[in-house]
Order: sequence, then C-alpha cells, then structure tokens
Amino acid sequence: MVTRYYTASSIDGFIADPDNSLSWLLTRDVDPAGPMSVDALLAETGALAMGRTTYEWILDNPQDDGAAWLYQQPAWVFTHHDLPRVDGDVRFTQEPVEVVHAQMIAAAGGRDLWVVGGGDLAGQFADAGLLDEVWVQYAPVALGGGAPLLPRRLELELLDVARNRDFVCSRHRVVRAQR
Repeated sequence: MVTRYYTASSIDGFIADPDNSLSWLLTRDVDPAGPMSVDALLAETGALAMGRTTYEWILDNPQDDGAAWLYQQPAWVFTHHDLPRVDGDVRFTQEPVEVVHAQMIAAAGGRDLWVVGGGDLAGQFADAGLLDEVWVQYAPVALGGGAPLLPRRLELELLDVARNRDFVCSRHRVVRAQR
C-alpha cells in the first residue's frame, strides 16, 4: 500500500490559478488510458484525502454526465467549514492527518491512498512521514501565481517519467531524512 500525492501542475509549479480554478487544466489533451493516467490511479486507490478548496471546486464543476461526485472510494475532506454533502462516502474531518491516515488504511482494503489536493495537505502528510510518492502531471501552461504544488521543502527521488499527450508525467519517491 502506497500513500501518494497525484496532481497536475503548471510548468511554473501551481496546481490552481489565483482564483483557485482548474479551468486551465481541463483544456489539455490527455489519454485516459495513457501512462500515469488518473483512471489507472483510481483502479489502484482504496481511499482519498482532499482539502476544502478541492472539494468545493469538484462540486462547482460537475462532470459532463451531471454527476457532482467523481469517486466510488471513501473520501476524507479536511475542513473547518460546514460544506454541502453529496451522494457518496464523503467524511468531513478536522482530525490530524495521522489519525485520518489510519482510518483511510482501514477503509482502503489493502489498496493505495490518494492525497488529491491541495499542496499544503500533501505537505502535512509528508511532514508526518506518511507520504510515499508524488506524481505530477505537468501541463504546458504557466499560471504566474496561485496554489503552489508543494508549499514546503520536500526531497524526492525521480522514479519514472512519461508523456501522456499534452502532459509530462513524473513519479517520485519521497526521501525521508535519516534519524
């Protein structure tokens, strides 16, 4: 079982624009069956974690079929706000990532965990020693500002690189400091 942060980023290191929008991402060409695709990731994922802003963006941008919620897996949303509920296994939490990570492992049935977004939440998992991998799909756009990919220092080892149409995809192992 692996806990991974999988996200898309602009080439200048932002996962959302200054308005917290991902509209820049949705105009890009990607092969859903291609290398390092989200479909392949979801097939291996048993539970998800995301922040409030990511959750709200998903709800504000329904899929083409009108579905408000994208995931079959249980999802934990880290928030201090009252948020709308959706059909699906969504659990709102204010607990530390260490507590939620244990709950996610129990719910995942031996499958991987996905930290969907944002970068600060992924950083909290890394700070707690709970993040194993970082997968970044770089889109050919510079945003000039917005939500950073990872707003803290994190040492990584490059494991794999691929191209999926418009995206340069990279997979990294989190390098943990020796104690």
